[in-house]
Amino acid sequence: MRYVAAYLLAVLGGNAAPSNSDIENILSSVGTEADSTRVTKVVNELKGKSIEELIAPGREKLSSMPAGGGATVAAPAAAGGGGGAAAPAAEKKDEKKEESESDDEDIRIFGLFE
Repeated sequence: MRYVAAYLLAVLGGNAAPSNSDIENILSSVGTEADSTRVTKVVNELKGKSIEELIAPGREKLSSMPAGGGATVAAPAAAGGGGGAAAPAAEKKDEKKEESESDDEDIRIFGLFE
């Protein structure tokens, strides 16, 4: 994925046909080592192809996918139903906070980190 992302960054930067060294330079600029065989494969697979044409079918697939339908139904049910499931979760978080605060007080009492 990082090789394709580097290729796309090069294209967005104005380089219509990025080379292996272009991709390797992009990856090295963010501290990532590039595998030359993978870079070569990406460059060879995308050589002579329009990025817009390659992205179009994926964009069409994404437009037909439902987005967020399940989450919107579950959230009002939990909020409207009296918060039965949400309340215990909130209590557990409060308990953890209380424990960590008391642990900090114990450490201060013994003076280990003062």
